[in-house]
Amino acid sequence: RSNAGETMAWSESVDTLLANKDGLAAFRTFLKSEFSEENVEFWLACEDFKKTKSSTKITSKAQKIYSDFIQADAPKEINIDFHTKTHISQHISEPTLSCFDDAQRLIYSLMAKDSFPRFLRSEVYKELVKKQQNGNQKRWLPFL
Repeated sequence: RSNAGETMAWSESVDTLLANKDGLAAFRTFLKSEFSEENVEFWLACEDFKKTKSSTKITSKAQKIYSDFIQADAPKEINIDFHTKTHISQHISEPTLSCFDDAQRLIYSLMAKDSFPRFLRSEVYKELVKKQQNGNQKRWLPFL
């Protein structure tokens, strides 16, 4: 259980939200309701990919990210521009740890400028904050 201060802190930045397990879960739930959870899933897949050490795993993980999120008609296709998509497609046969950086930056920016502000205005977020504020009052005022 996160506390009310933590829940409130999520509103500081999309980074704070993504770095918090509960915040990430709440954000994913919100994105699912908007049919755009592929954005956060792609971002997380890229974060994981960048930590990959083995060259064989780099290739297989890159192919998986490409087939899941980038290629035309991918099951979780993300909305990126033609230039970025083409660049990735041309280099996917010999992937590097930075091959998805441009696409990840675009998706991060989309989440930060678009989804994140809507999340903060959403009932999902408001309810979480309210629940935790109520929970804190009960802890300090046991007679309520």
